[in-house]
Amino acid sequence: MCLAVPGKVVEILGDDPLLRSAKVSFSGVIKQVSLTCTPEAKLGDYVLVHVGVAISTVDPEEAAQTFEYLKQMGELDGIELPASPEVGGVVPNAPGPLGTTAPTANPSSASSLSTP
Repeated sequence: MCLAVPGKVVEILGDDPLLRSAKVSFSGVIKQVSLTCTPEAKLGDYVLVHVGVAISTVDPEEAAQTFEYLKQMGELDGIELPASPEVGGVVPNAPGPLGTTAPTANPSSASSLSTP
C-alpha cells in the first residue's frame, strides 16, 4: 500500500526548480523532501509527501482530515499529534512529540534528514 502523509513546509532550500527542497514538519518530526513536483509550494504550505517527494499541496483542513483518517486506520500509533488545530506545527529547538529535536545546525546531516 502506498501512503502520502501531509506535512507543513517550515523552510525552503534552493532556488532551482529541479533541485529545490524543503524541511517539512510532520507533527514536529522534521524531514527534508524534494519540491520538484510542487514548484508552487511556499513557506507555511501543507504538502502531501510520498517517499521523500512532495506530490501536491493541500489546504490545512485537508491535511487535518488526512491525519484523522490515518489515526482511525492505526497508522499513527505512537505518534502524538499536536493539541492545537495546526497540523505539523513545530517549535524550533523544542523536543518533538517523539522526543526528537528539530535540526537547526548543519543541514547536511543526512541521518536527521532522511526521507519518510
